[in-house]
Amino acid sequence: MGALSRAQLSLDHRTPLGTLSQPEGRLDAGDPDHGATNRTASDPRIHSPRGGYAPMIPAKEALARLIEGNRRFVSDQAGKAAFARSTHPGELAGGQFPFAIILGCSDSRVPAEIVFDQGLGDLFVIRVAGNIVAPSQVGSVEFAAERFGTRLVVVLGHSSCGAILATLEELARPTEGQSPNLRSIVDRIRPSVEGLLEVEPRLDSESLVHRAVRANIRASASHLRHGSALLEQLIANDGLLVVGAEYSLELGKVDFFDGVPKR
Repeated sequence: MGALSRAQLSLDHRTPLGTLSQPEGRLDAGDPDHGATNRTASDPRIHSPRGGYAPMIPAKEALARLIEGNRRFVSDQAGKAAFARSTHPGELAGGQFPFAIILGCSDSRVPAEIVFDQGLGDLFVIRVAGNIVAPSQVGSVEFAAERFGTRLVVVLGHSSCGAILATLEELARPTEGQSPNLRSIVDRIRPSVEGLLEVEPRLDSESLVHRAVRANIRASASHLRHGSALLEQLIANDGLLVVGAEYSLELGKVDFFDGVPKR
């Protein structure tokens, strides 16, 4: 089979990696210098451990895929497209090439693969209560961005977030004897919520929760953009994009509102 053009590669990130021919002069899996992120600025592809290359999906294209997938989910068409292009688990045993990294809340009502109508191997998902950013979350994002060449990071919060409500309750009525592990989550959220209360102290309860959810999403996204030398470098030089989004429990719609590039 002849070498595929980059335009052909970009059409479908699910092109079987074993079918892609190896360009002349590139390293193969037997080369001792071979690495999972073997690529150059002029040839932004990831070398597959199974042979061949997977295209590096640009951040804007990845974002468009998520928006379209959520549109299918909201319109009750979810699952049809994902089923049609489904991948057998065994096909991914040799490696993964997720096109987006999702740092989301652990809430059972917000599974990223479902709300974005994606399948096996499409998303690298990190879930933690309150979609907070601690060293382990930063490290997980760094791992996926560097190893798999994933160029879109989404901080995904949601309406009526329990961790946000717990933080607001703690600020209003501090408790004693709280688990230090639970407190560590509240303490990560507290600064963005306290700042909101200082600026707008007279918000009604519903508006306060809504704005606190978004303030926390913005804070987590900002932490990823500015709290890691590796991610800063990838943002500046290699097309990494970090955006913030809120999922509506009531509507099922994801609103990308922070860091989204202008069209």
